[in-house]
Amino acid sequence: MGRLVLHTHGVPKEAAFKQLITMYGDRLKTRGVRIEHHPSKLSPEAYVNRILGAGGVLLLLDEGGEIGDSMAFAERYEIWQLGSEATHLAIGPAEGWPDLNVLNSIQRLSLSPMTFPHELAAVVLVEQVYRASEIQRGSGYHKA
Repeated sequence: MGRLVLHTHGVPKEAAFKQLITMYGDRLKTRGVRIEHHPSKLSPEAYVNRILGAGGVLLLLDEGGEIGDSMAFAERYEIWQLGSEATHLAIGPAEGWPDLNVLNSIQRLSLSPMTFPHELAAVVLVEQVYRASEIQRGSGYHKA
């Protein structure tokens, strides 16, 4: 079974965002999903290299990435869970992902065509992963 690791560039400074990330993160722990907060002082290159060093597949969260609805995300989640490799979803630095050669070959995924502060994007990502896990379980959490 594949592991899913959510990465943020820095620990959320806003208490409300931190509380929501923790709440959904706690709910996801039993489902094999882990959240890692990397030091915000890491350069984007060092941040990506640290994640790549862990092995597995990396997807960068980026407003210009591939977009889909919650059901499509849940389908991806199921594939990630059934896979043999770890899947890493990374929220970029506050300035966004720069144009680096190492980043150009990495798949990008979008939560929305709108721009969000990176801390809010982290909340949305963790909630969508939780939602995907609930869709997979067949619970009534997702009301579409």
